[in-house]
Amino acid sequence: MTLATTNTMSGALLSWFDQHGRHDLPWQAEKSPYYTWISEIMLQQTQVKTVIPYFQRFIAEFPDAQALAEAPIDRVLHHWTGLGYYARARNLHKAAQIISQNFNGEFPDTQDELEQLPGIGRSTAGAILSIALGKKAAILDGNVKRVLARYHAVTGWSGEASVQKQLWTLAELHTPEQRNGDYTQAIMDLGATLCRRSNPSCTVCPLNSDCRARALGITDQLPTPKPRKTLPVKAVSLAIVRNPAGEVWLQQRPPTGIWGGLWSLPEIDDPGLPFSLSTHQPDETLAVLKHSFSHYHLHITPQVYQLKAPGNCVMEATNGLWYNIDQPQQAIGLAAPVKKLLQQLPIQSTHPRGDSGATDES
Repeated sequence: MTLATTNTMSGALLSWFDQHGRHDLPWQAEKSPYYTWISEIMLQQTQVKTVIPYFQRFIAEFPDAQALAEAPIDRVLHHWTGLGYYARARNLHKAAQIISQNFNGEFPDTQDELEQLPGIGRSTAGAILSIALGKKAAILDGNVKRVLARYHAVTGWSGEASVQKQLWTLAELHTPEQRNGDYTQAIMDLGATLCRRSNPSCTVCPLNSDCRARALGITDQLPTPKPRKTLPVKAVSLAIVRNPAGEVWLQQRPPTGIWGGLWSLPEIDDPGLPFSLSTHQPDETLAVLKHSFSHYHLHITPQVYQLKAPGNCVMEATNGLWYNIDQPQQAIGLAAPVKKLLQQLPIQSTHPRGDSGATDES
């Protein structure tokens, strides 16, 4: 590839971006590393239109890294409602605390320092440096991978090391010396708006004259999808234990693993339960709820237990709480299937049900 070809691509993208790119997204209101960081993490696995209201609420609550560092983790998880992949929120919180403690609240401004922060990889670090700080740095998110794979007809799944290396080489090659931040935004915008995964708008794409995939008629075959595999199925029984007031017993899960740090219904045979369910038959068994993760399918059998006497409700456990599903007194992080189950329960108080105030985990 010649330098002229490289300049042709970046020049065409920048001209298109000036006329058709997105310039009024909320994280573009100011060029700050914090805004770029939060938006880039939220945009992982999530569309822009979904992220916008979450970003606005998040920034209103946590306007800078220091505010995020000082916030309780449950409050951070609460503001991640519906975004899923909650490890992202936990890593944001951890990284903000590191920025507060090790960098006096100021964002680090080198690739190496940024990549040392939890949840920040090579591409996210590049976006922060490029968009917010005006430094030359390449990115390779999902949209950019798709544009480059089609433009150069790169075959092979991007998860393979050799393909990943090839795409990074191309990403760095095309990144211009001037207007680096605009170029970064432009190639992401192109992937999101024209060079879509399905039904791309090739006829109006600014790169269509030099796109190898279009010339070869294989646009719909690229990027090469991840090889399919059959996911295993795991089954679990969760206890919905209600006290006479209608509250539901929740336990906080360990900080790592499935639904790490979130509040969940306990498993039936959980030895940490502050009461025994082994000698009781459930009052009701609900329909199996199916929930899928990236690496397995989870089949949940919910079993409802109604405690009859207040004396049965004395708890000494420190990792649990009675949760009022009708009038929650605190914002906590809930796993998505648990939130769904709680919303299906009949109301047992005299108060109308309002916003659960809880978050969910994909």
